[in-house]
Amino acid sequence: MKLSEVMTRKVEFVAPSQSLREAAQKMRLFDVGPMPVCEDGRVVGMITDRDITVRAVAEGRNPETTQVNEVMSPNVSYCHEDDDVKVAAKIMSDKQLRRLVILDTDKRLAGILSLGDLAMNANDPKLVGEVMETVSQPGRGPS
Repeated sequence: MKLSEVMTRKVEFVAPSQSLREAAQKMRLFDVGPMPVCEDGRVVGMITDRDITVRAVAEGRNPETTQVNEVMSPNVSYCHEDDDVKVAAKIMSDKQLRRLVILDTDKRLAGILSLGDLAMNANDPKLVGEVMETVSQPGRGPS
C-alpha cells in the first residue's frame, strides 16, 4: 500500500522567519505539537511544542522576537508519497517517530503520516503493532 493512500494530506506548517509565538498560536489553533517548517513549499525543518519550551523558553528567549529557524530541528526524516507504507513504518520504528513528513516527487510537502494514520488506514495490524511498540519505548529519541 502506498503512503498516498494512508497519509494526512492537509498539513499546516510555519515559515522559518515566523516568531515562536506565531508558531505556538498555530499549534494551539490546530491542536498539534509538531509542525513542518516550510519555505517555498519545501520542508526545511520541523518544530515542536517541546522545541519551543526546551530550546527557547527554558533559555529565556523572547517568543515574540525569536524566529522558528533558531530553535527548529533542521534534519527531517521523510518518505515520498509513492513509497510503500512498510518503508515509512521502518523509518518511524528505527528513529522512534510518531509522525513522518511525506514529500511529493518535486520534494515538496505532500502530507504527514502519523501513528493514527497507520492504525486507521494501513490494514496491517501486525505492522502497526510493531511500529507502535518500538516508537513507544522510552529513551530512544525524539517523538
